[in-house]
Amino acid sequence: MGKAGDPVAGRRTDTRERIRAVAMELFSEQGYDNTSLREIAERLGITKAALYYHFKTKEDIVADLSDEVRAGVGEILGWAAAQPPGKETGHEILARYGAVMHDVGLDIVRFMAENRPAFRKLEIGTALRYQFVEVAAAMTGPDADPLAVFHARQALLAISWSVTMTNDLELTDQQRRDAALAIARDIFDRV
Repeated sequence: MGKAGDPVAGRRTDTRERIRAVAMELFSEQGYDNTSLREIAERLGITKAALYYHFKTKEDIVADLSDEVRAGVGEILGWAAAQPPGKETGHEILARYGAVMHDVGLDIVRFMAENRPAFRKLEIGTALRYQFVEVAAAMTGPDADPLAVFHARQALLAISWSVTMTNDLELTDQQRRDAALAIARDIFDRV
């Protein structure tokens, strides 16, 4: 990789972002299984060799998207490990989870919603599900009542789905974030 300030390194990052964005468009339009790397390259106006430089497979593109989410959730879990379980910690986890999902989680959640069979086949789905369970456990503690864990998971789902299932509503990103967090806290607080 190039050094900071290196214009070539910046172009590589821009190209990766463009590839990811176009791949997500195509996966959304025609499905993951019906999209080829050739089609992604053609839509971008680049050669397959240029695409291969960044991503060897479609799975690599999806994995790259999930890596950002997993890293963000990993940071939440690291922070939570040093906190006592309880309502205050749960609220902070929800806020941090909301930030991750609204900042970098949109594409992977959209992919999961629109390409369920492919998501189930890909290894990344297992890793994301495992982290999701771990976040809920961090909110409730190791010996929590199953109903409390259920509420924690439902609160996390309220945030996760808000990034993709409400795009047809005339809401700003901030309104969507604030409403999702308020609903998630309400769900979590019911136990």
